[in-house]
Amino acid sequence: MRGRQVSCCFTGHRPGKLPWRYDEEDPCCAALKKRIFDAAEAAYQEGFRHFLCGMALGCDLYFCECVLRLRQMHPDVTVEAAIPCPTQADAWPPDQRRRYQRLVEACDFETLVSRQYTPSCMQRRDRYMVDHASLLIAAFDGSPGGTRYTVEYAMRRGLEIVDLPILPEPAR
Repeated sequence: MRGRQVSCCFTGHRPGKLPWRYDEEDPCCAALKKRIFDAAEAAYQEGFRHFLCGMALGCDLYFCECVLRLRQMHPDVTVEAAIPCPTQADAWPPDQRRRYQRLVEACDFETLVSRQYTPSCMQRRDRYMVDHASLLIAAFDGSPGGTRYTVEYAMRRGLEIVDLPILPEPAR
């Protein structure tokens, strides 16, 4: 069953807004990935079985990897790649394009939200995910952009939101 009541979606920042950028070996990144996995596992324990991911660079791919790991533990988990347009990953670094392709192929479902890139296809993807879920997990620092748009849209739609704040790195 993939009804809204058992579906969870995710939003989070791309590497440019993360304190560690692309350095996934950074302890802050590892800590966020653990919090994402723990939030997905808690959602599973609350009855969520279907997880939607927007497949953007950064936090979305972390979430997808966490949920695929959760699916290994719980075979009743399904993962849906909500893809904004066919060219989403075309300009990404080669290693990230390979990662994206591998993750999309591992998902149970693939939904293409727009047949071609448009200035609004990313927001359309975000609305699709929120409209098909009752829980949003958000890795968010409060800054303007697509993640904030998605959180605000989810609030207007009445979704429960699990907030995983991304905090600036402490001064050294």
